[in-house]
Amino acid sequence: MADDHTLFRKGMSMMVKTFPGIGKVKDVENGKLALDELGKDRYDILLLDLEMPVLDGWETARKVVSKHPTVHIIMISMHDSLKLISDLIEIGVHSYLLKSSDPSEVQRAIKSVLNNDFYYNQLVSKALHEKMQGDIISKPEFIKQSELTKREIEILRMICQEMTMKEVGDVLMVSEQTVQTHRKNLMKKTDAKNTVGLVKYAIQQKIVTF
Repeated sequence: MADDHTLFRKGMSMMVKTFPGIGKVKDVENGKLALDELGKDRYDILLLDLEMPVLDGWETARKVVSKHPTVHIIMISMHDSLKLISDLIEIGVHSYLLKSSDPSEVQRAIKSVLNNDFYYNQLVSKALHEKMQGDIISKPEFIKQSELTKREIEILRMICQEMTMKEVGDVLMVSEQTVQTHRKNLMKKTDAKNTVGLVKYAIQQKIVTF
């Protein structure tokens, strides 16, 4: 957890420690210290404030995506600008929460990001829809229908429903490894770099609606 407001940071850290399955929790006051900590030990999640001294959330997120690609970033801020949110998702942030969010949503976001590589609430979905509409208007060539199979479309829809690879496999009665293979093929066909990219493609192509 990186946030320069001590009371909020300490309160968040104490709350997160109460969530089931949570192990080590560390809180720091800026992005530079967060990067230092990520270089020393293994962490799954970075809860990141946007506005901080020394190194802000935006630059911290860029550096984490580049240097620590296995770390999942959940941005937590008071700002609700849709463009800001879509831009952060574009650089690799896995979810975005408002500081007014209920603790239960923070818990859901952490669980979803760990299991599914992303968490979409109403705010993030709205930001992505606006981004997609802008891309359609300004760059009509951006959308190209890839040749997806019926099974790939089926799996893509399940991924967008925040189902894990195991859950998808159980529904389709295939192995988790088979689902992972389909996911890799989907990413190759859609030119997506991660699960967020797959969801953006699915929204763009109207394969799913949120």
